[in-house]
Amino acid sequence: MASIDNLWDVEDVSLYLRIPVATLYQWRHLGTGPKSRRIGRYLRYVPEDVVSWVREQE
Repeated sequence: MASIDNLWDVEDVSLYLRIPVATLYQWRHLGTGPKSRRIGRYLRYVPEDVVSWVREQE
């Protein structure tokens, strides 16, 4: 499991994928996109989950 210091926020994932933040929120609502987690009121991503999701898209 990734440490809390290594988690990405929505802006980090947006920059990595080069997509708008709103798209990430829409994907979460639709149940698509990289796996995300709520920590309190914040949305966080494990970088390895994001990279794995990108590889699955090929």
